[in-house]
Amino acid sequence: MSPLIEITDPHILDNSSILIDVRAGADAHERYLAGHLPNAVFAGLDADLASKPADAAFGGRHPLPALEDFADTLARWGVTPDSHVIVYDDKAGAMGGARLWWMLRSIGHANVQVINGGLKAAIDAGLTLANDEYQNAAVEPYPIPAAYANTVDIEEVKKAAADEGRVVIDVRESARYQGLTEPLDLVAGHIPGAVNLFYSNSLSPEGTYLTKHALATLYADTIGKVKPQDVIVHCGSGVTACHLLLGMEYAGITGPKLYVGSWSEWSRRGLPIGTGLDK
Repeated sequence: MSPLIEITDPHILDNSSILIDVRAGADAHERYLAGHLPNAVFAGLDADLASKPADAAFGGRHPLPALEDFADTLARWGVTPDSHVIVYDDKAGAMGGARLWWMLRSIGHANVQVINGGLKAAIDAGLTLANDEYQNAAVEPYPIPAAYANTVDIEEVKKAAADEGRVVIDVRESARYQGLTEPLDLVAGHIPGAVNLFYSNSLSPEGTYLTKHALATLYADTIGKVKPQDVIVHCGSGVTACHLLLGMEYAGITGPKLYVGSWSEWSRRGLPIGTGLDK
């Protein structure tokens, strides 16, 4: 199954799938109520796709929720192991849509797709939005495995960043990577040895992903001949990194890992800091 689904696909509106609208920010729920796809349940990035960090130095600003909590959340949304889940957000997948896709794939749920272009694609297509608080009937808790797959911790990132045979990709914008500005975390800069590929480079001007061929070319320029399983992707807090992982999956590059703690964890641990364009 392709990780992306086009807004013209009938499964989006025919009630055969679980449709989930993911929003981020303090006004997330208000934006959902202002307009969402019919029969889409609301998911909040902070409330549903992350746990509250006790200390961002250990896990970052958006650590993954406990598996038991995620199982309960999926049950509340009506998701079972057999469900076809369709996800979108209002930021072209970059602020929660891809994160939920990645989380479901990480626990073994293969039948999940992200709407290419997100809410904007629906608006551009002239779809009528709803303003209700939609809920599916709750189901039994989702059976969750022992761990989220395809993640790495800070110790693994230290090794990978210094290894010529591996690649660590930082998907934040260039100014943050170079240490010229840092609007969210305490210290500006990047993990020494990490390369920069801004996540939005994967998008067309319309906010949809580039073609598979264009994406494969873009990513090949970054990872070279490094095997996909030796690639680690991170961002500020493990959210927009999933946008790049989704693009890689769409382009046929499977196996890269997510560093969930990302820059928000690394920058709080007294570790070396890179600035400028060192690669």
